[in-house]
Amino acid sequence: MSAVIITLNEEANIAACLDSVAFCDERIVVDGGSTDATAAVAAAKGARVVLRPFDGFGRQKGYAVSQAVGDWILSVDADERVSTELAAAIKAAVADAGFDGYEVSRLSYFCGRPMRHSGWYPDYVLRLFRRGRGRFTEDLVHERVICDGQVGRLVGTLHHHSVGRLEQALSRVDRYSTAGAAMLVDSGRKVSFASGITHGLWSFLRAYVLRLGFLDGREGFLLAVANAEGTYYRYMKAWLARRRDG
Repeated sequence: MSAVIITLNEEANIAACLDSVAFCDERIVVDGGSTDATAAVAAAKGARVVLRPFDGFGRQKGYAVSQAVGDWILSVDADERVSTELAAAIKAAVADAGFDGYEVSRLSYFCGRPMRHSGWYPDYVLRLFRRGRGRFTEDLVHERVICDGQVGRLVGTLHHHSVGRLEQALSRVDRYSTAGAAMLVDSGRKVSFASGITHGLWSFLRAYVLRLGFLDGREGFLLAVANAEGTYYRYMKAWLARRRDG
């Protein structure tokens, strides 16, 4: 079994991530050009480090999969941790091989709080798949695994420490909205000035009200606002790009 991880300036996260997948036969880190000690820390932990310029999450993860030699691929992000229970379930699933891919339940943290509502939980993501039966889409952001075969679900939790500080959320809003805007423009979808406003408002209401984000306390409100900002800027950046290009 091969664990594959892509990184870019993840010095603070990569050691704990690699420790949580130490049960795998090999651990591959594809680094997109970190300016911190990410690559050195990963190598010190025994991972095989491959350097490749970052050109989008989907393509980078697809390349990481191509470097693996294991019959099974476990894809995790640098800010994720495989729990002990999930690790046991993964090993049992690989030994049994009843499915070609497996989804896991991901619990994400926002400013230190586990978000059990807001549309963030239970967040089932396909992360374990048989080599040759699963592949990543080539999306710039929000990439996903497509599995050619039957998919099951595993017990245990994948802990996702996505946003430790509000500054990280703001930085992510900017980066992800830029990539999302590029995808919108490429898709040819019609985007107007009003699109950003209406979609942004809907994003807030969906997370905070319909998906019970208010039960996540003050962090739930902050998350809903961050979601709304990300959506708003994604559409506005796409609208401005379309207007600029004529």
